[in-house]
Amino acid sequence: MSIVRSDKPFTVAGRTFQSRLLVGTGKYRDLEETRQAIEASGAEIVTVAVRRTNIGQNPGEPNLLDVLPPSRYTILPNTAGCYDAIEAVRTCRLARELLDGHNLVKLEVLADQKTLFPNVIETLKAAEVLIKDGFDVMVYTSDDPIIARQLAEMGCCAVMPLAGLIGTGLGICNPYNLQIILEEAKVPVLVDAGVGTASDATIAMELGCEAVLMNSAIAHAQNPVQMAEAMKHAIIAGRLAWLAGRMPKKLYASASSPLDGLIK
Repeated sequence: MSIVRSDKPFTVAGRTFQSRLLVGTGKYRDLEETRQAIEASGAEIVTVAVRRTNIGQNPGEPNLLDVLPPSRYTILPNTAGCYDAIEAVRTCRLARELLDGHNLVKLEVLADQKTLFPNVIETLKAAEVLIKDGFDVMVYTSDDPIIARQLAEMGCCAVMPLAGLIGTGLGICNPYNLQIILEEAKVPVLVDAGVGTASDATIAMELGCEAVLMNSAIAHAQNPVQMAEAMKHAIIAGRLAWLAGRMPKKLYASASSPLDGLIK
């Protein structure tokens, strides 16, 4: 039985976006390379580590918003570098103050510096507080389908399971857990972390993810601007392939041309 999929816009917290690629703003050589890469990516949402990047909290220092203005991009403050719920909540509140009441945030609470794996217990605590405080929470989490379900039921506007550890470029390490999360999803599911190259992004989209967030895969490429453009096309290709539906896998060959009417 064939499955017909109709496309729908990528919508988060009531806002619709054309691009399904979200990009980070760290690890580039300078602000100019950041600007060029993000422009080449076609991304509309850019995520910013509030604890590491100046978006106005350090007057007199270069401000990221001078090259990535909120008038053009949706700024997604994140809590990278936070290791407990209290730090994460405080960081989100600071971001809202700096961005004039902006409520859309990316929550990530890390377990340790070696793996940067999410601390699920602290993530759940922080998400509960932030949602009650009026934030729209996109949440970085493990690829545990039960935790992903709980975060969605709490009111997170998107769940963002890792595909591999942050910054490793290992690609989609556990597609089976992601498939379960996607089957149960009541909110957008985005792959966050682990992407290393364009084919990884395409695979994530072919699984049915709504979008992909990445930073290191672009910023650490030998040519970040070219890689950003590659990722733009990879996301589009993966989405189209998912909509089209791949052919079934078979053990044995079958001729691609009909055998009837062959000259004998």
